[in-house]
Amino acid sequence: MPNLLTKEAKQSKKQETRQKETLPESIAGFAAVFVAGLFIITFVIQHFEIPSRSMENTLLVGDHVFVDRLTPMGKHGFPGPLMPYHQLHRDDVAVFVSPAEPGLYLVKRIVAVPGDRIHLRQGKVYINGVEQREPFVKHTGGYDPPRDNFPEFGPAGMSEVLTWPDVLRKNMQGDDLVIPEGKYFAMGDNRENSYDSRYWGFIPEENVMGSPLFIAWSLNQDESDFEPKPLGERVTSFLSTAVHFFGITRWNRVLRLVH
Repeated sequence: MPNLLTKEAKQSKKQETRQKETLPESIAGFAAVFVAGLFIITFVIQHFEIPSRSMENTLLVGDHVFVDRLTPMGKHGFPGPLMPYHQLHRDDVAVFVSPAEPGLYLVKRIVAVPGDRIHLRQGKVYINGVEQREPFVKHTGGYDPPRDNFPEFGPAGMSEVLTWPDVLRKNMQGDDLVIPEGKYFAMGDNRENSYDSRYWGFIPEENVMGSPLFIAWSLNQDESDFEPKPLGERVTSFLSTAVHFFGITRWNRVLRLVH
């Protein structure tokens, strides 16, 4: 009578004959996963934290967001010149390099795109003569004619971009500012507390890095937490955040989409 193996015995025999993974193979597998993760974090999505109130209530101080660097993309997105630029649309939230301070990343809402005619009256936005419905906008009160009746008085305030007054005048048609090709006009949702295109001008499309996808984490912090501090204070602040991490987390904002 033939010696029959049970199903369990056959499986055990197969496992025994299987070659064990060597240390170099394990290292290679870990390296592949690490490189893939690093690629995604560097070129596909990138982490940013929100240090100011300019985008309240869409984004709060202490929100940590992941930014899509593939669409849209400019010079600071991936892969830059290798693929065509994907245009932004009105009301999109975008991360870009500040035209006023190279190296500084800002997040604002795109209010007007190339070809649009824009002006503000009493803080309300008019695009191509039509008042815009902006449910995401937060108004905190107060009235500032240069800011709220832009561009009637020229730039909304003192600008670090010295050419902005001349550029603004060259792109005026009647009461409207016309957005030139390859440029965008952006403002913060917290309209009375946002240093934006009204002050420093257009955003070149090559400055655009990408769009926030979602809030990965949110900590109950304020603007003072992001101000430059001596090393000792920074260490103390870090330790305090670590100890109270779960207590200061805004759980209702975690994984919230940004729109």
